[in-house]
Amino acid sequence: MSKFLLIETSTRNCSVALADDDRIVASKDMAPDRYSHAEKLHPCMEELLYSTGWHPGDLDAVAVGKGPGSYTGLRIGVSAAKGLAYALDIPLLSAGSLEILARGVKATEGFIVPMIDARRMEAYTAVFDHRYWPVREIKAEILDEQSFREFLERGPVYFAGDATDKAREVIRHPRAVFTSHRYPRAADMLPLVLEKWEKREFEDIAYFEPFYLKEFIAKKKKNIFGT
Repeated sequence: MSKFLLIETSTRNCSVALADDDRIVASKDMAPDRYSHAEKLHPCMEELLYSTGWHPGDLDAVAVGKGPGSYTGLRIGVSAAKGLAYALDIPLLSAGSLEILARGVKATEGFIVPMIDARRMEAYTAVFDHRYWPVREIKAEILDEQSFREFLERGPVYFAGDATDKAREVIRHPRAVFTSHRYPRAADMLPLVLEKWEKREFEDIAYFEPFYLKEFIAKKKKNIFGT
């Protein structure tokens, strides 16, 4: 029996789950109006462990959503996962946040497009078929009326994520289905984690970094003297 701690913080949702082999035994998701992962993540992990009677030493591995998504959220989640894995001397595993988001959508045909909000009309996106096989690479793209047209012409396309509101404004196609599934959840990571666990595909704790996809661009502070 293998016990896993699963962490997903790539969006506003601070999500944690505990799994015993292929069974989720406890999970918690918090998506407040503002990012508060720094305050909520560690108490949430402690709460779940206490509620199940598990101790940190019972864990066999820690898994984390690696992005793309919020720079701050990813740094907090990955830092916590790496710290735990190092302190407990257990493996670190990771899964792509867009694939985790796609796993929360159940479809019997067509395609699934997970989309995580970026700036303005931009989103981090990927395309999977209904069996979760990737059919297009991850991109940061500007959404417009032609977005995903080649897939919409072939069958229903299920859009999921916190960028669906702005996608709905420009993608007007009868085969477009905008789901209510808005965030990647730690519990949906489990099938991906089990696959990597079986293959022993562990991350290097010292060198593992989030998958940001785009370089971080800090906002320039306004000079009070106007120069």
